[in-house]
Amino acid sequence: MKKTNRKEFIKASALLGFGAMTLGVNASKLEIDNLGTSNKIFPIDPKDGKFELPPLGYDFNALEPHIDAQTMEIHYTKHHQAYINKLNDAISKEPGLKGRSLEDLLTNNSSLPESVRSAVRNHGGGHWNHSFFWKSMKTGTSMGKDFEKAVLGSFESVAAFKASFEKLATGVFGSGWAWVIMQNGLLKIVTTPNQDNPILDAGKNAPKVLLGIDVWEHAYYLKHKNKRGDYVSSFWNVVNWDEIEGLLK
Repeated sequence: MKKTNRKEFIKASALLGFGAMTLGVNASKLEIDNLGTSNKIFPIDPKDGKFELPPLGYDFNALEPHIDAQTMEIHYTKHHQAYINKLNDAISKEPGLKGRSLEDLLTNNSSLPESVRSAVRNHGGGHWNHSFFWKSMKTGTSMGKDFEKAVLGSFESVAAFKASFEKLATGVFGSGWAWVIMQNGLLKIVTTPNQDNPILDAGKNAPKVLLGIDVWEHAYYLKHKNKRGDYVSSFWNVVNWDEIEGLLK
């Protein structure tokens, strides 16, 4: 993943404009200010016109006991692959979209041909979200100084930040995601339904996404059953803080 330097980060943070409250915001309803340029933090490009399943980067059992190996294998090889297959099928029906990056397709989703707009939103969102999710997890890391500073500049304490994240992630109705984004120099927690994400239709003003958690039942049901709260609270044990710290550079 390409890291932005501090100058680019400061510039992009100053230009972001969601105009939403700090907590409990559904990113699909956020208003976008027509300012600035896109801050590309997680580009996904097709290879020979087709999107591919990215390397997971670790073994299926690497996150145990917090996320079990069977869940990881099914989630990665079945669910994520299915999104990619359906995304490629949609793109094949509109040759003019071939070769465009996934970020481009999602941040400008409303301008896509109506025949594939929903398919790209759902399946392209599923591909982007999961690709980001896998990179967000790793055992044995700890919160970095830059992120902690950002937390303390946006929340009363690290404990308050974690409590807010857990509350919002656990409270997502049905299927969806919870995200930590950087907006106007502040950390914010937002939620999105289904496979939507904070960059959807954000154009050149897509925010810096730092962390995401999948709260679809297939992400936790084999181990945690219907206890989403247990899954969310245990998520802190597998957050890849090194990855987040790198995104802030």
